[in-house]
Amino acid sequence: MKVSDLIIKCLETEGVKYIFGLPGEENEDLMFSLEASPQIRFIPVRMEQGASFMADVYGRLTGKAGVCLATLGPGATNLITGVADAHLDKAPLVAITGQGSSDRMHKESHQNLDIVNMFKPITKWNASIQNPHIVTEVIRKAFKLAEMEKPGATHFELPEDIAKMDCALKPIQPRVLRRPSPDYKALDLAVNLIKKAEKPLILAGNGAIRKLASKHLRQFVSRTNIPVVSTFMGKGAISDSDEHSLFAVGLQARDYVMRALDMSDLIITIGYDIAEYAPETWNPDKKQKIVHIDFLPAEVYEYYQPEVEIVSDVSGALWDLNLAVKKENIKFDHSWMLPIRKKILEDFESYRLEDGGEFTVPGVLHIVREIMNPGDILISDVGSHKVWIGRNYPVYEPNSVIISNGLASMGIAVPGGIAAKLAYPEKQVVTMMGDGGFLMNSQEIETAKRIGVGYTIIVFNDNDYGLISWKQHGHTGKSFGTMLTNPDLKRYAESFGIKGYAPGNLNQLKNSLREAITSQELSLIEIPIQPSVNIELSRKLEQNQI
Repeated sequence: MKVSDLIIKCLETEGVKYIFGLPGEENEDLMFSLEASPQIRFIPVRMEQGASFMADVYGRLTGKAGVCLATLGPGATNLITGVADAHLDKAPLVAITGQGSSDRMHKESHQNLDIVNMFKPITKWNASIQNPHIVTEVIRKAFKLAEMEKPGATHFELPEDIAKMDCALKPIQPRVLRRPSPDYKALDLAVNLIKKAEKPLILAGNGAIRKLASKHLRQFVSRTNIPVVSTFMGKGAISDSDEHSLFAVGLQARDYVMRALDMSDLIITIGYDIAEYAPETWNPDKKQKIVHIDFLPAEVYEYYQPEVEIVSDVSGALWDLNLAVKKENIKFDHSWMLPIRKKILEDFESYRLEDGGEFTVPGVLHIVREIMNPGDILISDVGSHKVWIGRNYPVYEPNSVIISNGLASMGIAVPGGIAAKLAYPEKQVVTMMGDGGFLMNSQEIETAKRIGVGYTIIVFNDNDYGLISWKQHGHTGKSFGTMLTNPDLKRYAESFGIKGYAPGNLNQLKNSLREAITSQELSLIEIPIQPSVNIELSRKLEQNQI
């Protein structure tokens, strides 16, 4: 069997359904081996960054590694942003790159870059296949490491001469990997700290929505009455309709939810990644008592020094905690946090749009939330709208809102929508972005149209890099270098052969959103927004001196 054929057999054994990528001369053998696969569908994209974002979002939504493919040189370098996003957002991803023949890698040659070392800082592991007899081990290791906790990106490259060689190996079958149980001493210490607390609070992060963690967290909250605040990437760990939810924390400013963090005498972090939200924001005096529950030990960090660390499978730790609190009948009075929740909900309501008024992101979110079902998927790009989605958009199910907040890369939403619809074709999928992020990967609309996936693209247009403007205004009272101009986005959408909307009043906006989202057809809605609401929020939070 040719090495390129064996690689495809290995990918089939790993359960791969899609490969997102771009063909090139140096991955030609792999492409034709892929053509013969009865299981794997190749999705040709318009730019390799789109492919890596698709693999990134697919991995994050399914828990199975998304796969992206590129050729050598510029093809490989174009993958980097999406691979790095998967690395910091803890999404399982396997990147495959072609390479020139191994007999020219020792010298300067056409498009020759040291891709393995280039990918080293943004992957859990990567390698070059320099010998046909290591193929099966390399691929099994790439998928095992990408999918095991904490998930992330891996990569391997395939030189074109190796791809043509013969090899008699067979794919290595994946085995179920059992994750470690919590240490009983650490568990006992955590239970004792919880028993002594008066106002414990859970901070649910990215790891709280993976595996069975969300289910067991909801049981724990129901039994103990401990309130929960999530990070932007932990949204949906418990339902925001649950009275124990204090929604999300993510602003650098002191939002209403910070009052709960200040009042609490014990913070229980569950699946919390420091890359999501720096602990000095919520623990500035370094006085908080912390119980750390995660797949890995806590980062050594001046503002994050837990009293005890339960290092194990998160759902396993929560299972044991549930048994312990049930046995000892540990339950708290959570009435202290209810006024904070009431204040947050009142603040959300204040942003509803009115007839004759200008459109704002938080106002649009109210309408979209009413149209979307609890398990439907919203994918946020990065910009000022991301802050509002993280802060104001209620979430009811885990993994129903995807926000990149580790690398926080613009341009993820349009390609991410393709991955979401392929992973869950029965669900309504909405992608939201600013005009800046939209035009970074808008070419992937052609990919979506060509392969027949239907989702809604919402572009908030303020002709500005709005988040940077917001921050610059907060620091200096003015902005510089952020203003943009844009094409007619409705006509731009129509040039791809999809429906475009440009609502001019509230009734048109509501009708456009409902028609586009419920049709589950590929469409774009351009919404001109008033960005002054951003600065108004900053001023409001400063004046309240929470």
